[in-house]
Amino acid sequence: MPGPLFIILNAGSGHAETELQRTTIEDVLSAAGRPFELAVVDQAGELGGIARRMAGQARASDGVLVAAGGDGTINTVARAAVESGCQFGVLPQGTFNYFGRTHQIPEDLAGAVQALLQARVEPVQVGLVNERVFLVNASIGLYPRLLEEREIDKKQYGRSRLVALLSALKTVLGAYRHLHITVELNGKTRTLRTSTLFVGNNRLQMEQVGIGPLAERIEDGKLAALAPQPVGKLGMLALLLRGALGRLGDAPNLHAFGLTSMTVRQRGLAGRRRIKVAIDGEVTHLQAPLVFRVLEGQLMLLKPVPAATAPEQEPLALAS
Repeated sequence: MPGPLFIILNAGSGHAETELQRTTIEDVLSAAGRPFELAVVDQAGELGGIARRMAGQARASDGVLVAAGGDGTINTVARAAVESGCQFGVLPQGTFNYFGRTHQIPEDLAGAVQALLQARVEPVQVGLVNERVFLVNASIGLYPRLLEEREIDKKQYGRSRLVALLSALKTVLGAYRHLHITVELNGKTRTLRTSTLFVGNNRLQMEQVGIGPLAERIEDGKLAALAPQPVGKLGMLALLLRGALGRLGDAPNLHAFGLTSMTVRQRGLAGRRRIKVAIDGEVTHLQAPLVFRVLEGQLMLLKPVPAATAPEQEPLALAS
């Protein structure tokens, strides 16, 4: 018998939608006869503790820890899976779902549960910043502020990619300060002045904005770093437009490079030792300096079996 599934569902979407998600998961798994335990998390502050508890259960029973939610929820649960060494599954329910889409996991919930039942285990690359896991990206500067403003706008106008885009435009056109940072990379130190430092660990996201060469190096032991040179508001709008059109790699005022390990210090902190960092869509504060690196040992992810190799299903018998 396959091991049990320990599923954590983030209830941030609202009661009615969460109830529909819960019943969908239960119906598909019950029909398949797969043992499972489902925990619905109402309070964001409880997510980490519940994830660690269920990760321990998954490890002890040769089961699978499963995250149902957006990239932030997936990050928290994946961190528990990495720490415990258990297998990990994903039911993507966010706005962008970069992690799930990268690994061909259906965004339709019932389809994702079905795919989980026939998945195979494959290792995937994990990034770290100060020992905090990130699956998609981690950043400092303007990007964390953009995410904070986006969450405020989503609560008022709803969750959609259009709202996210308009919110980003509003933030870029507002007032912000440039970062003055030192970067230690490959034994050399360089100084950068930039609006944001963005470190990516997701091939799909890099491909979509047009950073093809770096996208190919992700998942092959490398992370991708982007840091635009100081430009005015029109220059930032131009960068945003290039990214939306998938042509960011053509920008003349963009530092882009690959890395396996990098130490970042922010100059002019005036005694402050904590830096605001966005990790997979969630904003937190980490102790300076920031150390970005690729995790030694990877996340064991359940990925859908390609259609050509999926086991054939027996035809359903017609009712007499």
